[in-house]
Amino acid sequence: MDVLIHLFVGLHIVGIAALLGGFLTQMKAMGQGTARFVPGMLHGALTMLVTGVILVGLNQADDQHVNNIKIGVKLALLIVILGLVYVKRDEEKVSKGMFGLVGLLTTANIFIAVLWT
Repeated sequence: MDVLIHLFVGLHIVGIAALLGGFLTQMKAMGQGTARFVPGMLHGALTMLVTGVILVGLNQADDQHVNNIKIGVKLALLIVILGLVYVKRDEEKVSKGMFGLVGLLTTANIFIAVLWT
């Protein structure tokens, strides 16, 4: 079971990297007001959602403690991120505020995962 959990943790990190990497590659464009949500950001967020749900299930099946409040907060942030990216995915440019919010929420999600014990 540990190998399976570690595999999905790795895939979860790949999703985070895709979402945050997509954001970071658009930072220069954000400064110019031409940033857009690239497909990798949507795919990364979806990967995070699917692997996160699987990780919660695997950890509960393995009788490990799962902090449901932490998972709920992370899920709420991810749903907001997914909603914003999905709705605005076809637009040629996204406002600086909305684009910055996705980056902020993504970073907050990472710090919650790492620092909330």
